[in-house]
Amino acid sequence: MNTRLVKIQEWLKSNHAAFTFISDPTNVFYLTNFKCDPHERFLGLFVFPDNAPFLVCPELEVIRASESGFEYDIIGYQDHEDPWIFVKKQLEDKRKTSETVAIETSTLPYQKALKLKEYHGSCTFISIEPIINTLRNRKDARELEALKKAGEMADYAVKVGINAIKKGRTEQAIVAEIEYELTKRGYSEMSFDTMVLTGEKTALPHGIPGTRQIKEGDFVLFDLGVIVDGYCSDITRTVAYKHASDAQIDIYNTVLKAEKAAIEACNIDFRIGDLDKIARQIISDKGYGDYFTHRLGHGLGLGAHEAPSMSMNNDNKLTKGMVFTIEPGIYIPNIGGVRIEDDIYISEDGPLSLTSFPKEFIIVP
Repeated sequence: MNTRLVKIQEWLKSNHAAFTFISDPTNVFYLTNFKCDPHERFLGLFVFPDNAPFLVCPELEVIRASESGFEYDIIGYQDHEDPWIFVKKQLEDKRKTSETVAIETSTLPYQKALKLKEYHGSCTFISIEPIINTLRNRKDARELEALKKAGEMADYAVKVGINAIKKGRTEQAIVAEIEYELTKRGYSEMSFDTMVLTGEKTALPHGIPGTRQIKEGDFVLFDLGVIVDGYCSDITRTVAYKHASDAQIDIYNTVLKAEKAAIEACNIDFRIGDLDKIARQIISDKGYGDYFTHRLGHGLGLGAHEAPSMSMNNDNKLTKGMVFTIEPGIYIPNIGGVRIEDDIYISEDGPLSLTSFPKEFIIVP
């Protein structure tokens, strides 16, 4: 049994749980190496403290599941069949007297929780997410290599985007060029919808690219990520087109100073919430505090957003193997905004940036 499943089993034993039901496709992939988007169909991994796990998936996915390396029972069902009938039979054979069931409390649909209750009316639920998040926080060497490559491709994508800047070019046209060039290199899966924003739209932290055309004096903000072997990158760079005002330069330099200071503090055992405070204080001291409207960053891995949350109220400490973003920003409505973001890995020797596109203020000629 792979070490990740063994650790889940150990956790179940220590928490006196009968089994865990895992249905989030990302967690299933992490624990089994089987990547599947079941759409509306049922997908479930069941792990027991003292029995072999089993996987339930659509019949049309059974061959791929068996090729993933999962060594235990794979139960397929056809679209006209009720997968819960197969689940019930397996649980009757394997579960013990404990009525405690571990579930993904933040993602398990209520309907599926009710199904578990239907078969085990007296069961009580506990969350499996603390141990899964702990495991996923500690990236191993294979995961780190995938994240490094994803970072390299994100750097390349930003370069493509900057080279595509021309007067009158639309945000959507630049998005299309970035994704086309990545596809030519064999990377067609993005971590999230690619964001290219221009002018006053850069003041929208989660703006949507549209038909706005680039004008001289605009900020142009790129926020994008590339998936490599299932692992995500996430980078943001902001540049100016043709020229920049003193105010734009001041905003940019303030964000850059805040980002660099937060990254420099990224060492093992440092309190996560204090990283946010470091960056936020620098921005506030320059008078832009009201315009930094989000947390400092988020965890990164199989998900573009996962634990830990890099917010000021997070009392947890940095540990070796964590990967997360550092992305302070200043957003001034009707004027524009700047965000600078990098992916950071915590090593024994301190922070290692997995994204390396230059951060000096670029004015595109």
